[in-house]
Amino acid sequence: MHDIEKPRHTQVIGITSAKPGVGKTTVSVNLAVALHDMGYRVMILDANTSKTNAQTALGSPCPFKLEDFLTGKKTLKEIILKRHYGIQLIAGATAIRDMTTLSPPQAKHALQGFSDLEADLDFLIVDMPPGTERSVLSFMASTSRRFLVVHHDAADLTDAYSMIKVLCSDYQLEDLHLIVNGTQSEAEGKQLFDHLNLISTKFLQRSLHYLGCLKQDELMVEASQHHKAISEYAPTSSGARDIRHLAKTTSSLALQSHVEGGIAHFLQRMFHLHDLAVQKD
Repeated sequence: MHDIEKPRHTQVIGITSAKPGVGKTTVSVNLAVALHDMGYRVMILDANTSKTNAQTALGSPCPFKLEDFLTGKKTLKEIILKRHYGIQLIAGATAIRDMTTLSPPQAKHALQGFSDLEADLDFLIVDMPPGTERSVLSFMASTSRRFLVVHHDAADLTDAYSMIKVLCSDYQLEDLHLIVNGTQSEAEGKQLFDHLNLISTKFLQRSLHYLGCLKQDELMVEASQHHKAISEYAPTSSGARDIRHLAKTTSSLALQSHVEGGIAHFLQRMFHLHDLAVQKD
């Protein structure tokens, strides 16, 4: 472990994409491992309902799920799986639905359980489902940081802009960070970001933030197929270098004290946003 400056609050990072198949879970898992390698304490909340979720990527199906905690069958610590990378993992495929329909006593129970993790956790990475369902976007809007993984093809850029529009217009979000995946070069990644940022600034009056790009790397694909992090499978690859750069940028963001953080803040905001969404519907 390195001697590093830690964020004041647990940083809750929501990672999503406008559609499946753009590498969102690969980013979530590898970013978590890279942050852990830097010396941070990291947990993944696997809220993705698809088969290509964080549990699959890590080769670690969880015997217990978040619903076991929410229903009182297990304590929160009993459902946490610890990987050999040092990453803690909670399976919460139904977390989006479950945590936005809790009764007041259940919400208090969830708030207390997760708040107890605060002192021992620097990053909580939420691997979100793709798409623009209201429950998903409310969950995403509640996080301290929102990372949107965008693929380099034109169709995904259109879908990504549609998601950005909803997050900015309906949820009044100011901070959206983009990760461009599958590019041929760093220059291409920045060019695609600039294109989306220009449209967003012009039509939504919102500036986006560029977190970085992940260039095409077959070793990244192979690592995923072997259920390994790229840092273990091919530590000198371009994919591993890109992920390390992404982790360094993420850690720098975490040390900006002006952003509200903490697990309790995340949950309280989520319950509040869901209530507002129900009222609108």
